[in-house]
Amino acid sequence: MRSSVVEYHRSVISKGYWSLIYSGDHDMTVPFIGTQAWIRSLGFGVVDEWRPWHVNGQVAGFTTLYANNLTFATVKGGGHTAPEYMPKECLAMVDRWLSGRPV
Repeated sequence: MRSSVVEYHRSVISKGYWSLIYSGDHDMTVPFIGTQAWIRSLGFGVVDEWRPWHVNGQVAGFTTLYANNLTFATVKGGGHTAPEYMPKECLAMVDRWLSGRPV
């Protein structure tokens, strides 16, 4: 029998803890489409639709804000270890998220 962590994540995120889930858009180990589908399976409503986010005037990825303070972001050009591939963009993403600003 396979177990799933979906209920665990749904429970924790439903308590309002801020959550940032990100994926490199070139990740061939865990493609962002799969991560996006997993997040949708949690059943949270969309607060801010899929939109680009920028660093120094360039598109750095795309982001969606869900209910319960859940942010999903992609990192353009990032692989499985996105900060290794795109450190400047990942630092900007985390800095914005930690300071409570939109990614």
